[in-house]
Amino acid sequence: MSAASVTVPEGFTLHAENTSAVLLPTAGNDAFLNPVQEFNRDLSVACIRAWGARAGAEKERKWRAAAERRARRVEAEAEAEGHRTKKMKTDGEGQGQATEETVVPPAVDETGKAPVHAEFKPHQFVILEALSATGLRSIRYAHEIPSVKYVIANDLSAAAVEAMRRNIELNDLHEKEVPMAEGKPKLRPAKHSRRAEATRRMLTACGSALMYNHRSERSRVDVVDLDPYGTAAPFIDGAVQCVNDGGLLCVTCTDMSVLATTNYPEKCFSNYGGAPVKAEYCHEAALRLVLHTLSTSAARYGRYVQPLLSLSIDFYVRLFVRVYTSPIEVKKAFSKTALYHVCSGCQSFYEQPLGRVTEQTSAKGNVSLHFKVHAGPPVSERCPECNSALHVAGPMWSGPIHDREFISDVLSHVEANEDKYGTSARMKGMLTVAKEELDTPFFFTPSKVASHFHCVCPSLDETASALLHAGHKVSRSHACAGSLKTSATYADIHDIFRSWIKTHPVKMDKVAENSPTRQLLSKEAKTEANFKRHPDSVTASSKVKLVRYQQNPAPNWGPGAKPGAKRKREQDGDD
Repeated sequence: MSAASVTVPEGFTLHAENTSAVLLPTAGNDAFLNPVQEFNRDLSVACIRAWGARAGAEKERKWRAAAERRARRVEAEAEAEGHRTKKMKTDGEGQGQATEETVVPPAVDETGKAPVHAEFKPHQFVILEALSATGLRSIRYAHEIPSVKYVIANDLSAAAVEAMRRNIELNDLHEKEVPMAEGKPKLRPAKHSRRAEATRRMLTACGSALMYNHRSERSRVDVVDLDPYGTAAPFIDGAVQCVNDGGLLCVTCTDMSVLATTNYPEKCFSNYGGAPVKAEYCHEAALRLVLHTLSTSAARYGRYVQPLLSLSIDFYVRLFVRVYTSPIEVKKAFSKTALYHVCSGCQSFYEQPLGRVTEQTSAKGNVSLHFKVHAGPPVSERCPECNSALHVAGPMWSGPIHDREFISDVLSHVEANEDKYGTSARMKGMLTVAKEELDTPFFFTPSKVASHFHCVCPSLDETASALLHAGHKVSRSHACAGSLKTSATYADIHDIFRSWIKTHPVKMDKVAENSPTRQLLSKEAKTEANFKRHPDSVTASSKVKLVRYQQNPAPNWGPGAKPGAKRKREQDGDD
């Protein structure tokens, strides 16, 4: 759609994004739209397309496997019928009786393969956006995702639904009345048939109630998108039930003051079932807290989640997970959950898994799984490194937060369609870093560790090289610039910095007597670190100029104001 070709009514402004545009009222805030979230919407379109391609390929493989089984069965039945007919004919001739010859259709065609009487139809899926506001996100899904059958858009606000209806017509996605030959009006699709099939179904209902109404297997949807203002916690229970097996669940949470600080631990527990972290890696902990909520919510209904992509972006987190039904995988979620003891001084963390899985192989080679509680605690009440107090965080998800193959699919799609996404440069940057991330929990920054030692900070490359020379794995983290993830413990990291201090001494006159720094410096390095450049310290993400933070689109940009407490009071008064 060309913004120049749209006539903007008085009292509205036009907001264009990729192939879509919406009208926003110049006065009031009846339907919320944050232009800064363009990156979120671009990423969502790309991820849903990549998931759709993967889900379609999986369905086609299952269909072809079933077709081959049917063909083999037909062939076997035809062969058996032929033998029976031949035997009947032989017996009849032996008794001098006339027989009627049975004609059996060939089990194979002239190519030698079983004939196939049906062609595989590409999978078309249904998207449900529970909190649509202006409808821009759903309109973009209808425009830009080829395999969409239709999008269900919902908002509790009548003003938001009216805005959606206005914007659907603006984007020519509505159904039109076209007179039939007899003169009777009938709803007809818009002139572009695929886009007409993706025409959105607008509803004015509570998002949770709508999703609960789609819990039965016949009415489930393929993709559920939750992008509320604040926390998504109230909608997660309904979302994990109404999505199809293998479907995609997209979740945004913007309440980072709850998830990524210890200012409101009681609120974090009530929303996400765990305590937050106060450390530099608090934003990754926020991702793991949300994943924990998704996992436990799904487990109540015999379902489990598979994280595909989990990102901490600007002032929010965005997660993409697949939901499956499998009782045995639900049991495994117990061993993918952990508490963390986090040091209030040096920010070292110590993992306490809740459960463990053991395998037992029988004499016949059958493997059985046994689920048991984990031993603990992993550490005493004081930090072994700096003797500071430890705080408990979690429980939270301790398993992988990304699927590398899925990220590769999304990255390939973005690279092939850069002109279709306004934030493609940043998408490539973040996806490249996320693809390389280790599956180990949490990251660190050399500058933060150096501040604990009161020493000159080694470069990122020097720190990474020292860890690699010591035999540890290293990667970057998407959640913080200048950060590293490693398989090494904090004790190993501190040992490297003790080696660094030998050639970069600390001025002890500036270190307080009761400072944790003195405790860190009182220990000797167990090994001598090698800070020479390691060939693996330069990764693909460090070779590319990554765009991690988009340009400020407007003065004083940020999450934006929550729409209409005043409007809600007015609606309550009307009721």
